[in-house]
This record gives sequence, C-alpha cells and structure tokens, in this order.
Amino acid sequence: MAEDGQKAAAAPAPGSVNPVTGKRYAGENYAARTRRHARAVVRSFYEYHRDMHGRPLLNPFPKTKRAEDEHLNAHHNPMHAFKRPARRAPYQPKEPRRTPRGIPDQAFNELFAALPSHRDRALVAFYISAGPRASELLGVSRDRVSPGDQTIGVIRKGSRALQWIPASSDAFVWLRLYQQQIRPQALDGPEEPLWWTLRRPIRPLTYDAARMVFTRANENLGANWALHDLRHSAAKRMVRDPKLSLTDVQWVLGHLHISTTEQYLEPAEDEVITHVLAHHARQAAEPVKPVMPAPGYRSEVLQTLLGTAALGGGPA
Repeated sequence: MAEDGQKAAAAPAPGSVNPVTGKRYAGENYAARTRRHARAVVRSFYEYHRDMHGRPLLNPFPKTKRAEDEHLNAHHNPMHAFKRPARRAPYQPKEPRRTPRGIPDQAFNELFAALPSHRDRALVAFYISAGPRASELLGVSRDRVSPGDQTIGVIRKGSRALQWIPASSDAFVWLRLYQQQIRPQALDGPEEPLWWTLRRPIRPLTYDAARMVFTRANENLGANWALHDLRHSAAKRMVRDPKLSLTDVQWVLGHLHISTTEQYLEPAEDEVITHVLAHHARQAAEPVKPVMPAPGYRSEVLQTLLGTAALGGGPA
C-alpha cells in the first residue's frame, strides 16, 4: 500500500506537460468520458433546471438541428471520411484541430536504446519504418512476413483487407534476431502469431503488453511517448522525403482519403522554431559579400560631379 501511495505521489499532474517530449498528459476525465459525453452531461443539467425551475430560459448547450447528428461518428470507420452534421448546434465551439506530433530523431534514438529485448526493437523498427497501426502489426502471422521482398502483410483496421507494406531492412534484422531468441519456445506454424511474450508460459503478445513495454522505456527516460506516436513519426518522415509522393504515403498508411494524409504536411510548433533558428544560424555563418559597383561605374566621373572633397580627397 505504501508503494502504491508513492507511485501515486510521483505521478505527473493531470494536464501537465512532459519536459522531455513536450506532450501534455491526459486530464483527469480523459479516460472516463469523451468530449461528446461531457457536453451531453452539461446539456442534461441545464435541461433538468429548465424543466424543474424554469431557469435558464435558454440552454447554452442545445442539441443539433437533427437528432441523428448527435451520434453521427460514434462508430466511425477509419477507411471512410468523417461525416459532418447538417449544422453545428448553436453556441457550440469548434474543437481545435490537433497537429500530429512525431518523435524527433534524437529522442527516438534514446527511446530505441532503452528497449530491453530484440522483440521490442523489432516491433519499434517496424512501427517507425512501415507506419502500421499498433493492432495491425500485432496481428501479423508468420506467413505474412516476406524478408526477400522486404514487406509484411497487415490486416487493415477499417476495410479488414490484407495489404503488404514495405519496411526497413533494419526491422527484418531485428526480427531475425528475435526469432532466433524464441525459436525453442514459440510455435512454428505458418498461421501462428509472429509476436509472443518472452516470459513462460508464452502467449501471443497483446496490445496492453506492448504498451506496458513502451511505458517502462518511457519511465527510464522520463518521457510520455505513445505507441501511436511511432505511426505519426513514420508518416512525418515519409512526407519529408521529396522523392516520395503524398499518394505513396497515403497508400502505405492505409488512408482512404488523401486529406487525412495531408495533415502530416503541417509542421508542429517546435519543428517550425527549430527550422527557423537553423535558418538564422546559416545566415549568420555566411560570409559578408562585398558590394559590387554597378556596371559602367567610373570613379573619376563621380569625382568630377561631386568633387574630391566630398569623397574625402583634396580640393577639386
């Protein structure tokens, strides 16, 4: 009990900013309710007082014009575009659009070095190079790995279609090391899961187990990166490559609409500051270029017009 109390005291305050990553921790009610549910609770509060006491005369959180708009995207398919309501309800503020945030290269190197096993390094290498969703990579079976083609086959979250996506050669090297490590334990059937727990009795690796591995690495670094940040990082790395088109990135990430991929073109605030400071540093490092006279310039003509005294010489 005392240990649990110490962990609770050491936990970051809800809504605070992590000094390593710059990411904000989840607020107190983040896991308990969504913004939509919070608005429904406040709306019900005002409706109750209107019915019981006649006040307020106007509910500051009214419903939308159509009843079906209330749960428009409750079961959203990620392969389809978000449906828009006929009209936003009165007095409802727009929700801020969050810019996807990737892991900087130096921070990723530190995170990768904190991983304790070949399995975890292989997982992160696939996440950062191929950009699959966490559940998509964890669902890969042994027969959907092709080192010769340097691709892996994932079942897409929305369409449930099999798609072979390319990954880096480093990812396959770490995968081979991991397979050699567990070969006496794991089952070798082609349809068996690719990812297993390292402790006995071995079981297929679940999302919660992979998240806990990532959490322990974060604790060693004092960071709060999430598994999904690896997908954001992979997308941002690909869109920065001028030899990759945006449609290439869209296909690899499995986005149905290119507008979803375009959000990765928008830089984060810290990225803009870093790039502009680097620009100023390059400008300061450049040598000062001497001012060249205009073509046809002759000093004696200027001396005749202005006089040598004006030029710092003797009398004209």
